[in-house]
Amino acid sequence: MNTPSVNTEHQRQDKLSFREKYASQIRQWRLYAHMFRSSFSSMLGLALVLLFLFLAAFGQWLVPYPEDAAGAVHMSQRLLPPSAEHWFGTDEMGADIFSRVIIGARTSLWIGIVITGLGALIGIPLGIIAGYKGGLVRAVIMRVTELFLAVPGLALALAIVAALGASLTNCLIALAIVWWPGYVRLVEAKTLSVKEELFVESARSIGAKTPWILWHHILPNCLSPIIVKMSMDMGMAILSAAGLGFIGLGARPPSPEWGAMISIARSYMPDWWWYSFFPGAAIFLTVLGFNLLGDGLRDILDPRSRER
Repeated sequence: MNTPSVNTEHQRQDKLSFREKYASQIRQWRLYAHMFRSSFSSMLGLALVLLFLFLAAFGQWLVPYPEDAAGAVHMSQRLLPPSAEHWFGTDEMGADIFSRVIIGARTSLWIGIVITGLGALIGIPLGIIAGYKGGLVRAVIMRVTELFLAVPGLALALAIVAALGASLTNCLIALAIVWWPGYVRLVEAKTLSVKEELFVESARSIGAKTPWILWHHILPNCLSPIIVKMSMDMGMAILSAAGLGFIGLGARPPSPEWGAMISIARSYMPDWWWYSFFPGAAIFLTVLGFNLLGDGLRDILDPRSRER
C-alpha cells in the first residue's frame, strides 16, 4: 500500500540530488570565472586571442584592399610609409601591408589548429594506451616517443620539409609529426595516476570494458592538462610555422603568411622598417595572447600550480 509514496519519495530525492549537483557545478564555474577575471594577464591573453579569432573570421571583409592579399601589384605605390591611406605602409609590390597582415590571421589560425589538432589526435590515444596498458605496449610507445624527443623538434621539421619540398602543406605535416610526442608524455603520466584511483578500480570490479573505462573515466580526468597544453601550443605552432616560412620552407609568396612576409622584408631593413615590424608584431601579440591564456587556464584547472 505504501509503494507509490515510497517511489514518489525516491523521485523527489533524485530531483533534489540533481539540483544540488547542478547548483554545485554552477558555483564552481562562477568561482573559475571570478578567478580568471581577477588576473590581469589572463584577461589580457583572452582579449588578444579573441581579437585574433575575430580578425581571422572577419578580416577579409574589414580590410580596405582585400585583393592585395592575393598578390595584386601596384608598383607606383611600392614601399610607402604608414599613412592614413595605408595604415601599415606598403610592400615592394605596392600591396597594402595592413590588409595582408589582417587576412594573414586566418592562415595563422589554420596553421595553429591543424598542427595542434593533429598532434593531439595522435598523441592523446597513444598516451592513454601506454599509461593504461603498461608492460610491453607502454615500453614500445614510450621508446618511440623518446626517440622523437631526442631530436630538436624544429631541426626534425626542417629535415622533413626539405625532403618533402617547401610548401605550407608540407610545413604543417612536418610540424604535426614532431608535435605529438609532447601529448604522449603528458597524457601517459596523467593516466598512470588516474588508473589507480578507486573509481577506476570500481568500474573494473563490476565488469566494465576497457574502452568504456578509457572513455568515461581516464580521458575526462586528462582533459585539464590537455586543454592547457593545447592553448599554449596554438601560439607555439604559429611561431614555429612562421619560423619555417622565414627561412623559405613554409608558405610561399604571395600567400599572406606572417613568417614569409618577414622573410622578404628583411632585405628592406632598416630603411623600410614597417614592412617587417607589423607582421612581427602580429606574431608577437598572437603568441603572447595564447601563452597568457594558457597560464590563466592552468591556474584554474590545476590548483597545485597556484599553490606553487
